[in-house]
Amino acid sequence: MKSKSMRQADLYSATMRSASSNLQATASTPPARAIASTAPAAPSAPAAGNNSFASLFGEVRTDVNDFIQHGSSETGSAALSTLSAEGQVYRERLQTTLSADNTAGDESQQQFLASIAPWAQQAGERLGVSADLVAAHAALESGWGRHPLRQADGGDTNNLFALKAAGNWRGGIAQSLTTEYEGGNALKKTEAFRSYPDQASAFKDYAQLLLNNPRYRSALNTGSDAHAFAQGLARGGYATDPAYAGKLARIADQIQAGRVATQHDATVAKTNQSGD
Repeated sequence: MKSKSMRQADLYSATMRSASSNLQATASTPPARAIASTAPAAPSAPAAGNNSFASLFGEVRTDVNDFIQHGSSETGSAALSTLSAEGQVYRERLQTTLSADNTAGDESQQQFLASIAPWAQQAGERLGVSADLVAAHAALESGWGRHPLRQADGGDTNNLFALKAAGNWRGGIAQSLTTEYEGGNALKKTEAFRSYPDQASAFKDYAQLLLNNPRYRSALNTGSDAHAFAQGLARGGYATDPAYAGKLARIADQIQAGRVATQHDATVAKTNQSGD
C-alpha cells in the first residue's frame, strides 16, 4: 500500500502534469494571481516556443516543490508571498486534491475498522492486547482491506494477516506473489497462503498462531503498547521486512489517536447536550 508521503508525491506529479498542459496553452498571456492582495507582480509573459515554456514550467515546479518540502521561514500570508503567482495557484490546487484524497482515505479506513471490530476485540482479549493493535496488524497486511489476498479465481481468502500455509496447515491454500527480504534485498516470490471461509475464522487462527508459537511470546500481554507489540512480532520473525515494526507501530498509533479523538468529541457533545 502506498504511504501518505507516496500518495502526496503521486498527486504532486499529477498536478504538475495538469499544470504543464494549462501553462502551455496560456504561455503567451500573464499568469493568474492566486491571492491578489499578497501575490508579487506577475512576471512578463514568456516568449512563444518550447524553450520559453520549459523554462517557465521548470521554475514553477521547482518553486512549488521546494515550498511543499521545506515550507517557508515566514508565516501566514507572508509565507504565501514567498511563492510566485503561478506557484500559489498550483499550491492551492495540490492542497485541494490532497485534502479530498485524505478525506476519502479516512472514510474507507474507518469503514474497514468497523467491519472487523468484533473479531479484533475477541482476538485482542485472547492475546492480552488492545483491539486497536490487532486491527492495525490487519490494516497493515491487507492495505486497510483494499488489497486482500485472493484465490486464483479472484475469490477473497479472508486472510487479513498474510499467514502462510506452512507446517501442519490443513485448510485452504492460495498462491500469491509477495515481497520477501533476504540480506537486505527485496525479492518477489510466489508463496502459499492460508485461505479461510470468513474473516472470523482468520482472526481466530491468527490469535491461535501467536499463542501457540513461543517466538511471539514477547508480543503477548502488551496491552495498548503499540511499539512493544510490533517489536515482539518483528523479533519473532513475523515478517522479513526490516522496517516492519515501525510500519505496524505507526498504523497502531494512528488508530489509537483516532479513537481518542472520537471519544473526546463524544464527551464534548454529551456535555453540550446536558447543558442545554
